[in-house]
Amino acid sequence: MTQLITCQRPDGQSVQGYLAEAGPGAPAVVVIQEWWGLNDQIRGVAERLARAGYTALVPDLYRGQSTVEAEEAHHLMTGLNFGEAASQDIRGAVQALKARGAAKVGVTGYCMGGALTILSMTMVPEADAGVVWYGYPPLEYVDAGRIQAPMLAHWGEQDTVFAIGGVDALEEKLRAAGVAYTGHRYLAAHAFANETAQGPRRFPFTQYDAAWAQVAWDRTLRFFGRTLG
Repeated sequence: MTQLITCQRPDGQSVQGYLAEAGPGAPAVVVIQEWWGLNDQIRGVAERLARAGYTALVPDLYRGQSTVEAEEAHHLMTGLNFGEAASQDIRGAVQALKARGAAKVGVTGYCMGGALTILSMTMVPEADAGVVWYGYPPLEYVDAGRIQAPMLAHWGEQDTVFAIGGVDALEEKLRAAGVAYTGHRYLAAHAFANETAQGPRRFPFTQYDAAWAQVAWDRTLRFFGRTLG
């Protein structure tokens, strides 16, 4: 069952989210959008997780706005307060899922959502696991010593949006802090797990790869199976 719900943030404000339910008592995952917004593709990720046995919630970080144009997506992303999105919207979503009965809640996100997943691991103490898909924030904002939950990440070696050199630096920082982290690298471009990043509407910096996407998805489910139950 899918529905829109309203979650209370720690500061008392609220954020709406798209909920795909797996059943009473199921473990849960907060899914964080790409820079396009809460669109059909990211709703599909939530529904796929629900079919796999995880209640999934996508907080609407853009408050109802979404786009298919890169220039507008960049404008929406740059207007987003990342710290507030992680510490308030995403934390509120994690807390809401626990209040609905999920014993454990993970966080996962793609592109911009990947960067926000990393920030959330430092700002959301209730999160029990995190899966990052090809996105990271400026490293000076990553307080790796505050990450207590295990993390998994998927990176494209041909990614020109989030360069692999930045991944090297991020992983060194995580290792130095003793984070329980596993990173996988794929001979793939940015957005390799987004099925809309193909055909005439794809952008030069993105390319869907069905084979690598399936490998990464399988690894994600195995990881959530171990960490969330």
